[in-house]
Amino acid sequence: MSKVTDDDTDLEKDLAELARASIQCLRLRWQSVFRSEPPAAFGPDLLRRSIAQKLQEQHYGGLSPAAQRQLNQIVKAIAGKPNGRIELPKRIKSGAVLIRSWKDKSHRVTVLNDGFAFEGRVYSSLSEIAREITGTRWNGPKFFGLRPAKPRGEAVVDEPPKRRGRPPAVQSGQLNSATR
Repeated sequence: MSKVTDDDTDLEKDLAELARASIQCLRLRWQSVFRSEPPAAFGPDLLRRSIAQKLQEQHYGGLSPAAQRQLNQIVKAIAGKPNGRIELPKRIKSGAVLIRSWKDKSHRVTVLNDGFAFEGRVYSSLSEIAREITGTRWNGPKFFGLRPAKPRGEAVVDEPPKRRGRPPAVQSGQLNSATR
């Protein structure tokens, strides 16, 4: 059972006061907590929620570095594709078993806290295991189906595929006798 400290009691009192505070008190409290003016569009409910979140963050600690990194990645992805679909990386928990068939053989990989177990050995990455299985370089998460394949463009049926560069005869300096 967790031990309640005086600091916990103080936080509970602060949160209870927020529930009863007028909008003027909430705006003053915002200024003391965030050291800036509150947004004009924030009503009392959003002010209460924001202040309560900040007080709890100060009391219990903020996000873990891993969670902060993940949020930063999401923000970066959204900024890169503001109207596009964002694919979040899949997280796999320790103990999960990944199964991949390759050349009529089933390969099983167990996820560990500090790596991946495959055929009695521990590897630091899935890419190492994919290379062990295939003999060539692979993106491990993609090989094991943890990353979606990139969508392919739709082919236009009426037009032949576009060529790049000059036609082979022109590149070599030879011209077709029919075109002379």
